[in-house]
Amino acid sequence: IVYANPAAENLLERPFKLLQHAELKDLFLNSEELFDGFQQAIAQQFAEKRQDLTLERNGHEALHVHTIVTALDHPDTPVLIELRENVQQIKLDREERIHDQHKENKELIRNLAHEIKNPLGGIRGAAQLLELELPEQDLPERRAKELREYTQVIIKEADRLQVLVDRLLAPNRVPQMIADVNVHEVCERVRSLIVAEFPRGLRIKRDYDLSIPEFRGDQQQLIQVVLNIAHNAAQALCHRIETGDAEIIFKTRVVRQVTLAKVRYRLALDLHIIDNGPGIPLAIRDRIFYPLVSGRDGGSGLGLTLAQAFITQHAGVIDCESRPGCTDFRILIPLP
Repeated sequence: IVYANPAAENLLERPFKLLQHAELKDLFLNSEELFDGFQQAIAQQFAEKRQDLTLERNGHEALHVHTIVTALDHPDTPVLIELRENVQQIKLDREERIHDQHKENKELIRNLAHEIKNPLGGIRGAAQLLELELPEQDLPERRAKELREYTQVIIKEADRLQVLVDRLLAPNRVPQMIADVNVHEVCERVRSLIVAEFPRGLRIKRDYDLSIPEFRGDQQQLIQVVLNIAHNAAQALCHRIETGDAEIIFKTRVVRQVTLAKVRYRLALDLHIIDNGPGIPLAIRDRIFYPLVSGRDGGSGLGLTLAQAFITQHAGVIDCESRPGCTDFRILIPLP
């Protein structure tokens, strides 16, 4: 290497001083294909060669790049190699990773929930029997009342855990009400619920493509998905709501020739839920779809897990990009 521009330094994560005079094999563990193109260019076998490569690196993530090898008529720089990051391949790998993560989470949650659910009934039943067996006539009234309060604590906490377990198991249940779904009816239903809870200081903008066709799905599940995301956004916007400049955008579009979970579709719904809040904390940004992970005090950490599960059941994917001032949840669902 005799020259590397700043973009190359950034992509390869090395300054030019370290790149200068390095060989391709020093940069990549599998540089054979790229080196073959280099040799062919030296031999003037072509003017330009393009190919998509995955270049493995020691200690760094692999690079998915579109390579352009060009033969130059210059003795000092006979070959120009351009590496352009292949965004589509990165996206596919990310979707596949999310899909595999969801399958693992689903199995883990199901096993854990069943392990919790089985003894819960016994604990609740034992507390009820214990309350019935309290010998009230042999105890002072105050003491009997305290003991009944203790058993009620056990019963109420068992009921609370039962609700949590039911919510954990909910993603494993298949859609129950399959019908034609209009995505804008879903968005409008959620909008009315959010506006009712946050009547002042929050503006919800609508940017709809009204040509989007209806598709088969469970409308109640999709309402729950959009509501979970929009409600999280509204809660994250609490400070902006106080100043009156909080904003959530519902945006719908159609995308063509899209690959979802390794399946190619001609058309897909592209739904964005965007807010101008502080963004998702960096510490949990890569784990927001994990169960019981929440960026809010008192949050259950199940809303986005449920959202991901429901969208997966509709053969779709859900993703998120977040930075301070803009968090964008994107939902893709195949269209007929």
